[in-house]
Amino acid sequence: MDLDQLRYFLKVAERQSFTRAAEDLAVSQPALSRSIRKLEEELGQPVFERKTRSLVLTDAGTLLATRARQVLAILADTRAEIADDGKSGQLRIGAIPTIAPYFLPRVLRRFATEYPVAKVRVHEQTTDALLRAVTQGEIDVAVLATPVAARYLEIKELFTEELLLVMPPEHPLAEKPSIRITDVESLPFVLLDEAHCLSDAIVSFCRQRSFQPVAVERTSQLAMVQELVALGHGISMIPAMARHCDQSDRRVYRSLAGRKPTRTVAVAWNPYRFESRLQRSFRRCLQDDRVKERGSGGHR
Repeated sequence: MDLDQLRYFLKVAERQSFTRAAEDLAVSQPALSRSIRKLEEELGQPVFERKTRSLVLTDAGTLLATRARQVLAILADTRAEIADDGKSGQLRIGAIPTIAPYFLPRVLRRFATEYPVAKVRVHEQTTDALLRAVTQGEIDVAVLATPVAARYLEIKELFTEELLLVMPPEHPLAEKPSIRITDVESLPFVLLDEAHCLSDAIVSFCRQRSFQPVAVERTSQLAMVQELVALGHGISMIPAMARHCDQSDRRVYRSLAGRKPTRTVAVAWNPYRFESRLQRSFRRCLQDDRVKERGSGGHR
């Protein structure tokens, strides 16, 4: 049993298909099949149950998957620890789509100035995908919004920002001196898909005030939410950091009177994996007071 066999096995388990796994690994499907067959011969039992449209792990395969991840994680951590000089190396950063383009660029610019030879890779994914990636060691740190339901991960809050009402300039509420939550109860909302935690935060805030926002349209990109609002399809709530990056005059942003909707941005990492000095430096950069102040953003 060699390391390539374990990597191949885990990829097939992840993709539940020899064809898709072979494409990801850039190997031929016959070569991949031979590797798995050899692994099963060595173990004396199958690791996959072949179904019509997919592959399912057997009990032996489930146990092997757990051990294989541990073995590869130990090897990766050992290599990283030996090579850790605090200045070079690779850092894998994950962030949810409603944070990545608005908060990360300035943090990455500052980090690149302080650590010019470090290689940083950014992965933009939904919260659930990021938590799996951090747990499995596929990324080093994830920047996301709380609450986070994750066992065995370390979570540290960075800052809290306001969610601002956004509407087209000609909207009846745009010139109102003070906008209360009761003013928007009957209005149509444009929201992100349910996979995005920002929608959960908006819906939760509204439900706490005894109404359910009516989502007339949903999209997968925050920029598209802003465009649909500008076209008069409805109103929405946008994080302050996204408003800070919006230079268009086709949208008006207003703060709600009374208790305001907010979200808290946090960083997550796996404390059971080796943490390089470079990774600790990046977390310090995220937590820097100046970064937090700029990250919380203002609105005009």
